[in-house]
Amino acid sequence: MRPISSKFLALVWGVASLLGCKAHEEPPPPPPPADPLHVPSPDWRDQILYFVMTDRFANGDPGNDNQGAGEFDPANGAKYSGGDLKGVLDRLDYIQGLGATAIWITPPVANQWWDPLVNYGGYHGYWARNFTQVDPHLGTLEDYQRLSRGLHARGMYLVQDIVLNHMANCFRYTRYDPSDVTANVVLNTGARPACGPTQAPFDQWDPTNAAHRQANIFHWTPTIADYGNREQEANWQLSDLDDLNTDNPAVVAALKDSYNFWIREVGVDGFRVDTVFYVPSSTFKDFLYSQDKEHPGVLEHARSLGKEGFLAFGEGFAVDKPFDDAASRKVASYMKDPATGEDLLPGMLDFPLYGTVGDVFARGRPTSQLAYRMSRSRELFARPHLMPTFLDNHDVDRFLAGGSEAALRQSLLFMMTVPGIPVLYYGTEQGFTEQRGAMFQGGFGSGGKDRFDTSAPLYGLIRELTSLRKSQAVFRRGTPTVLRQNDARGGVFAYKMEGEGQVAFVVFNTSDEETLLDNLGTGLADGSELKLLASLGPAAGDAAVGRGGKLSLKLPARAARVFMPTGKVTPPPAETARITLAAASGDTVSGDFDLSGTATGVSTFKVVVDGALGSASTVTVGNDGTWRTTVSVAGMVDPGIQHSLVAWAEDAQVFSETRTFRVDRSFSPLLTHEDPAGDDTGPGGNYHYPTDSSWGENHQGDLRRVTLLGSGNVLKIALQTNRVTTIWNPQNGFDHVAFTVFVDVPGRTGITVMPQQNASVPAGMEWDYRVRVHGWSNALFDTRGASASSDGTPVSPAAAIEVDMAGNTVTLTLAGELFGGLTSVKGVKVYVTTWDYDGGYRPLVPTAEQWKFWGGDGATDPLVLDDTPVLVIP
Repeated sequence: MRPISSKFLALVWGVASLLGCKAHEEPPPPPPPADPLHVPSPDWRDQILYFVMTDRFANGDPGNDNQGAGEFDPANGAKYSGGDLKGVLDRLDYIQGLGATAIWITPPVANQWWDPLVNYGGYHGYWARNFTQVDPHLGTLEDYQRLSRGLHARGMYLVQDIVLNHMANCFRYTRYDPSDVTANVVLNTGARPACGPTQAPFDQWDPTNAAHRQANIFHWTPTIADYGNREQEANWQLSDLDDLNTDNPAVVAALKDSYNFWIREVGVDGFRVDTVFYVPSSTFKDFLYSQDKEHPGVLEHARSLGKEGFLAFGEGFAVDKPFDDAASRKVASYMKDPATGEDLLPGMLDFPLYGTVGDVFARGRPTSQLAYRMSRSRELFARPHLMPTFLDNHDVDRFLAGGSEAALRQSLLFMMTVPGIPVLYYGTEQGFTEQRGAMFQGGFGSGGKDRFDTSAPLYGLIRELTSLRKSQAVFRRGTPTVLRQNDARGGVFAYKMEGEGQVAFVVFNTSDEETLLDNLGTGLADGSELKLLASLGPAAGDAAVGRGGKLSLKLPARAARVFMPTGKVTPPPAETARITLAAASGDTVSGDFDLSGTATGVSTFKVVVDGALGSASTVTVGNDGTWRTTVSVAGMVDPGIQHSLVAWAEDAQVFSETRTFRVDRSFSPLLTHEDPAGDDTGPGGNYHYPTDSSWGENHQGDLRRVTLLGSGNVLKIALQTNRVTTIWNPQNGFDHVAFTVFVDVPGRTGITVMPQQNASVPAGMEWDYRVRVHGWSNALFDTRGASASSDGTPVSPAAAIEVDMAGNTVTLTLAGELFGGLTSVKGVKVYVTTWDYDGGYRPLVPTAEQWKFWGGDGATDPLVLDDTPVLVIP
């Protein structure tokens, strides 16, 4: 990477006016008031959020760590670690130094500390017992006020996470009878510090109590069984958490009073609203905008305290499939009522963008998917600039758990140059892979040391990128237009940002190989100078627009460039060479095809297919000025994808016209393995599924058939199990099982250890690629750095996933790019295992538990539920 040094940025800003591009620096914040508890709202378009899980961030007061209820154990990720509000206050220099302008903290309210029914603790803050008290693990109301004042005195802001949907798990149903909601109830009497909320009216939580039932503060319903059922989604329990009846005016009044308390008493500047999809959207009209003088809406109450632009943004976990926007429309419906057009939440977390960013940058999917997502966002979302953007959070895998650092760097640059409020999840700047690891030495997953290293490479990169965003208003307030995408694979992605009197161009190569950007239309005059503002990757520098207002660049693997026109124009030199293509565009082919044409002024050139310079063929021009070559389509199989090629001579900087084509051919079955039923019991036959009924008779990890199919050097692996389920609404279309697939490529040297699984692949095999997929993640690793405890190095493109619910089959497609040098997948070896994954392979314990596999020792026994023999493709 070329460093984006502070000195370099200062030089850019210093000469910007001389070059004709204004820096548009963010105005300095006004001086803080005498008592900075309450300050006016900022323009949220200019803010950068740093998201802190308070218990895992910094321990400012060890005296509040252990409340004596068995809930504190930093060695156990299910229990409290000791982070608190004072710890956040103590680390404001670190956070502000990163470039963040606001902090978003997990709910600080009094929580259920330990739930024996699920063997997990409420350290995260989302299991409330009292919405108007600070949990003693985190400190006191005075500690929270000091944090608010400390932020406001620096010109920073405070966002609090809140929950409207549910409270703690105080009751559950073993079997549900809607005609008798008192039947089959289990009260969580072993919960700590006690069972049930303490705050009125939420203290009426017991379905076996007639007075409580009559009050209807809660829904007397079981856990959601079908996330596609709107009645269940809105009114049933999310993971056994007691569901608030927000159709009851008394409930919404109490919620408004509770959260207005934090605005009034602490000076909170914004709310992130948890799990909004599980609350009727109509609730937010009252909660946010009510004019009731006794129970005003939170935006109205904030306005009365001088916070005219109080921010409230919702969390709705919804990720779209490629080139689909059903999830985006659901997200949009919580910002503006689709029936009435009335405003609801000012913003929503941009989960659809999160999903596509991960697919494109981390998993190597075609960049056209990101182009589609960006264009649809402009059309669907009422206020895209108020939608927080993010790369990972506390509910999903860390980016680096399945994506490379190079992909993370690109994703960070993308997030800092597009509309939305960027969110940095704590620990990203330190390269965290543990989902909820602690930043402080004594906390869970910290590695036994403090992690507040301001010299860390990612910390420095983020500091430079936040400076770039702050210094150029076009990235904070502008509008993007996608200029170039790759329909077939990872590679070039380019967009223009326009606004605030500025224009900027952002160009990526998302591929792990060198890529060509050819003939990008800029709309600028021929010879326009482009000043480089920021870059990732080597060989970066200023650029110039060529003839026809077009920009062409050779981009190293995982490179990125950010340019701004200076206004200076130097006419390009006269054209001295030319390359033509004889064939017309738009052909559909079924195999390799010939390409021919003429050339003048060059003796050799490259034919670049889908921008991939690394695999481009070199063509020699004949004495008569004609040429001919064969284009290989071994890795191209999807007739729906439009491919492109261009002839390019680097020294002469001459390009042919672009030709497009499609490839239409089918996959052929290569090998089928029939797997016995009922052998999903581990190597020794003594493993059992978790006792929760969502596994039950489903046996999601019982492989029944594995079919390998091929076309050229593309491999499909069809995995049929006893039953495919979607009980937890997984983004990848299946849950309760993780597939780990090991692939041995002929002619390559691999390894035998199976990372994280206490095992090795069977004799006769060494793996070169390892695929790990489950309902919420999809990662591909090679052997670099792999060991018994380390996954290896993430690479792309990751497997494409298709799910056939009716056929109980999950199909993984491995791109031909992974099998470079092969014209077919003959001789490739495949070994498949099943288990489950939840921020790591699900634990294996000796005796029965609700959420863990049992019947073995997870520290030493193989984490393999069912597996295949080594499958060798004939």
